[in-house]
Amino acid sequence: MHYLNSSSASGFLRTATVTCAATLLLGAALITPCRAAKPSPSSSPNLTEKKADVSANPLLTESKLPFNLPPFDKIKDEHFKPALEQGIAEEEKEADAIAKRIEKPTFENTVVALEKSGLLLGRARRVFSNFGACNTNPTLQALEKEMAPKFSAHNDAIHLNSALFARIEALYNARESSNLDAESKWLLERYYKDFVRAGAKLSDANKTKLKAINAELAKLQTDFEQNVLKEKNASSIVVDKREDLAGFSDSEIAAAAAAAKAEGKEGKFAIRLLNTTGQPSLASLQNRALREKIMQTSLARNSHGGEFDNKEVVSRTAKLRAERATLLGYANHAAYQLEDQTAKDVPTVNKLLSDLAPAAVANARKEGADMQAIINQENGGFELGACDWDFYSEKVRKARYAFDESQLKPYYELNHVITDGVFYAATKLYGITFKERKDLPTYLPEVRIWEVTDRDGKPLALFIGDYYARPSKRGGAWMNQYVGQSGLLGTKPVVANHLNIPKPAAGEPTLLTFDEVRTAFHEFGHALHGMFSNVKYPRFSGTSVPRDFVEYPSQVNEMWATWPEILKNYAKHYKTGEPMPQELLDKVLAAEKFNQGFKTTEYLAASLLDQAWHQLSPDQVPTDTLAFEAEALKKAGVDYPPVPPRYRSTYFSHAFAGGYSAGYYSYLWSEVLDADSVEWMKQHGGLKRENGDHFRETLLSRGGSDDAMKLFKNFTGGDPDVTPLLKRRGLTKTAPAEAPAPSVPPK
Repeated sequence: MHYLNSSSASGFLRTATVTCAATLLLGAALITPCRAAKPSPSSSPNLTEKKADVSANPLLTESKLPFNLPPFDKIKDEHFKPALEQGIAEEEKEADAIAKRIEKPTFENTVVALEKSGLLLGRARRVFSNFGACNTNPTLQALEKEMAPKFSAHNDAIHLNSALFARIEALYNARESSNLDAESKWLLERYYKDFVRAGAKLSDANKTKLKAINAELAKLQTDFEQNVLKEKNASSIVVDKREDLAGFSDSEIAAAAAAAKAEGKEGKFAIRLLNTTGQPSLASLQNRALREKIMQTSLARNSHGGEFDNKEVVSRTAKLRAERATLLGYANHAAYQLEDQTAKDVPTVNKLLSDLAPAAVANARKEGADMQAIINQENGGFELGACDWDFYSEKVRKARYAFDESQLKPYYELNHVITDGVFYAATKLYGITFKERKDLPTYLPEVRIWEVTDRDGKPLALFIGDYYARPSKRGGAWMNQYVGQSGLLGTKPVVANHLNIPKPAAGEPTLLTFDEVRTAFHEFGHALHGMFSNVKYPRFSGTSVPRDFVEYPSQVNEMWATWPEILKNYAKHYKTGEPMPQELLDKVLAAEKFNQGFKTTEYLAASLLDQAWHQLSPDQVPTDTLAFEAEALKKAGVDYPPVPPRYRSTYFSHAFAGGYSAGYYSYLWSEVLDADSVEWMKQHGGLKRENGDHFRETLLSRGGSDDAMKLFKNFTGGDPDVTPLLKRRGLTKTAPAEAPAPSVPPK
């Protein structure tokens, strides 16, 4: 899952990407971080040929709708380019004016002034980037390619402004005697660090080199993401005969028929791919040849030649990132990235991943042996392959726990999950309430908006739910902000969750897998982080925290998906309304550690690939992308063919299209904190307002306004403990005796 969090209230270089691979670690998947439909009626193949009526451009002025919700019904494709270009020009003018002030720099006339700058660009860019993720079309894709290097040049124009940096540096050097409050001092320190890491201290010659690298990387990242989306949309598996879909439910068959019809193949069936290696259809399809075709197609994406091939994009991106890191004084891109995370350095992350890998793979091999035994019992005559794992793991689960996924889905209807599960848990824990606002505009009819009221009865936020997969939407699941909270600007949050649930045929209910249920809780954890934000400065709003910390609060929120009181409230049969039988509920809870070898191994393989690419020096970057990938997996000891990486390099958007480069380990790192926090919640009574209020006050409301690990300790009262994570993943009993325990975040 991929999270796109354009979370800044102002435009000053704060368009963040929160890619959520839907609970990758727990089988639901955040980060890494929409799909492609026909162009909207307003679309034009060439925006430069169509002039927008600037006076009617809704992006040029602040929205008058509640919570400054963007006027989705009035925004047209041709509005973006003039708004973005005007926003860039205005922010550069504002920054230049701050840099040229003749009065002595003060926190107010420099740092606060920068926080108030770029409002137009921030407003336009958030909508633009979010539409590019969840409702794109050829016009927007063309504009993304055009604007990517312009955004890069704009960032450089501000960060590499010597006069502006001189003012920030002077304030930074005098910070200890400045009498700034804690949040303001932290903001000053972050600004200084941001500028230095962006190259502010480089020579003019090296600044020129850096600008060229940044511009090319911006283009490559846009190319990569668009190639992934286009290849995914072009890779549907077409099935001619209904009997080949044996194992599918009637509603799944109807959805496949509808998908084929939408692709101009009426009378056939189309199985669309999600942007992960594994595909949901593999769990139920009985036709092994079809399963093999689906898996092979999935694994080969963006790596078999043609216009969407990403092999060269990957190697070139890795090389440029390595060159940039060297230019900035770091050994490699991973060292550069990790310095600004809670993990801090490469050895710490390497130890975390390498310590867990042997135990995880050992568990996966044991799980594979159980499946091979079933294959042999059935006289299958083949060795377990990647295409077989989901299908036979369901058989193992059914044999071991006497239930399978098909028994659960009737109890997981989408609306019940959201309103009676996700929202109900938030109401019980935090006292907030939800009212759907059908009077507010959305960008598609299937998108929903709720107004969120705080525990004191005052308006808190707007929440947007966009749950269905479509060709105009990128894969995965993520949270983003259209408006970020800020005391300085007087803004309240407008946050959105995006999932990729296959849309059923007309008239059919939307029934979820348990992984999709968990993902809904996970992404809402990010939404709570955004909605509860109570900071002064836009720089710290909501999820503006280190990448390896941002997943932690959302993973904590997953605990409520299986909390008995919550589960009983939402897990009701879509036809009868009867709650899930206690016997089945007990089986679901008992099976929580099931298949953890697979889940941990596929995640670790992707994380290790991410580190392998980004721990290279410029002269070490290979030209043969696939050979390097194979060797890296073998070297790390995770080259177990039945369990391929969750993402291969060529469709690994987390690593090569933005925010999670050298940071995909974050889900596991955050899970150490998450598992420890869940234990704290359980020890203090679980689903209680006191616990929710404490989590909100000490952590969720603080955004990035203080050191992340300090916030964790403020909540739990101590340092993180890895034991709950090992227990959760079942690694304590099955791990080889010689396998060392994984490291924990630094104390």
